[in-house]
Amino acid sequence: MKRLIILIVVLLSLIYWAETSSWTGFAQYQPELLVSYREDHYELTWTPLTHIMYYKVEAIPNTASDGSYNIPEIKPIKYRTWKNKFIISNQIPLNTFWRVSAQGLFHRPLGAYSNVVNIAQINKDQLAGDQQHVQPLILSSSTPESPASVYPLLYWTKVPRAVQYELEIFADNPQNPKTMVKLFATKYIYSNGYQANLSGYKITKFYWRVRAIDYFGRQIGNVSSLQELFIDPKQEYILKPYPNTEFNNNGMPTPLYPVYSWIPVAGAVKHEVEVTNQPPENVNDIQPSKFRIWSMIIENASDCYDEHARITPGAYYWRVRGLDANNNPVGVWSDAETFLVDLKRGNYAATFGDSITHGGGGISYSPADWEYNYQTYLQFPVVNLGKSGDTSETMAERFDRDVLPFSPKFLLILGGTNSLRGGIPAERVIQDLTQIRQKCLAYNIRPIFLTLPPINPTAINIAFKEGTSPTWKEEFTKVNQFIRKQQYYIDLEPYFLDSKGELPSSYGIDGLHPDLEAKKLMAQIINSNWRKVAK
Repeated sequence: MKRLIILIVVLLSLIYWAETSSWTGFAQYQPELLVSYREDHYELTWTPLTHIMYYKVEAIPNTASDGSYNIPEIKPIKYRTWKNKFIISNQIPLNTFWRVSAQGLFHRPLGAYSNVVNIAQINKDQLAGDQQHVQPLILSSSTPESPASVYPLLYWTKVPRAVQYELEIFADNPQNPKTMVKLFATKYIYSNGYQANLSGYKITKFYWRVRAIDYFGRQIGNVSSLQELFIDPKQEYILKPYPNTEFNNNGMPTPLYPVYSWIPVAGAVKHEVEVTNQPPENVNDIQPSKFRIWSMIIENASDCYDEHARITPGAYYWRVRGLDANNNPVGVWSDAETFLVDLKRGNYAATFGDSITHGGGGISYSPADWEYNYQTYLQFPVVNLGKSGDTSETMAERFDRDVLPFSPKFLLILGGTNSLRGGIPAERVIQDLTQIRQKCLAYNIRPIFLTLPPINPTAINIAFKEGTSPTWKEEFTKVNQFIRKQQYYIDLEPYFLDSKGELPSSYGIDGLHPDLEAKKLMAQIINSNWRKVAK
């Protein structure tokens, strides 16, 4: 036994000497970082070092408007691997810089950092090359053998960063696109689908295409390919909206406050959403279901925020119908969609907060668009208890009603943004957060606070025509200083600051709600810190 101990000590001493000595050449080692694109992900590779060690892979968020890279003042998001390869999946934000360094068994750096790679630039080059620019991909189709009715549903994939879509319908497809006879065009489509009304035309073959438009009215990427559309005027049709909310996607639990979205029915100026606790008995009808437990009429929108917490376990059903200006039905109810409520799904962890927690962003996306919810990218089970519009005060008020039934072991808390930007002093917000912390501790829930990401008052005013308290920065700083004194917290703020100390447009076009890349970044920061706060 004594000889074994001596052997181990000698071996470790030799390894330590090898890692620290200039004779071995480890001090001159610098990985050469390469990036390759593999259909749905990026792959980092680098020159290996023939030594027992691991590699530290660091992601550095890019908040500079010109895309430049500077040595970060914030801590990079860190990953570890024993291989000289790292996969950047589509759940990791691409708007980042990456670098690699070798680490010895004694957690000492071996040599220097690798070259820095800008994934956003790699992505840009790739899109400009073989794949061309991103464009909507058509999902709906018709053929001469299977034509659509005079109210066809035109449907396409979502395009990241698209705020709206422009649809064009043509009578023919000449060789010269400039001579196309355009029958219809609209730029006011805020979901990835549209039900057209072609009942006034005598022809039976049309062509259509769609393009994505960003917040500034600019086209994103390329227009979709021109699609043939075959119509049979004699075909019977049923006018009804098309639900496109994907509850329980990939096994995700239903948010406590569901949001319902749909493709509007042609000719409707309003829509009514109905929630039932049993499957509606009157399919393709215009009357409310006898199992209705809640309903709401929405004008000029294609999504609806449920006002009530769906907290009673069981299966629920929702559907939507079009209405005219006098609340008369336009068509019939949509097919009913179901979602499940299971309180056990929140026993491990829950997220608690306002619209940043609830989800959505990019002006047109709601929490129904699961890609814009940071919970989608977390690496542990979690239920979303966020509620859009919450203040720190309303969060404290609804804690007992909305959090306790789930009995989460861990509660991620992000709140106070709406209060502070509205002029509520930091001291009041701190009181509310303290109350939430005390409630957590009283019920054996570990409170894990998230620092508040910055906002951008100019962008908020442009997007929502709302002012922001002139002292918001000072008040945010006070609240974040309080959060950093808590036993368990995760620091989000530094990763979202631009040179002005505000939220850059690349992370939140409306100045308030983090967009797609920002939601991925939030999740990766939480994932990389989770072992520290949840152990």
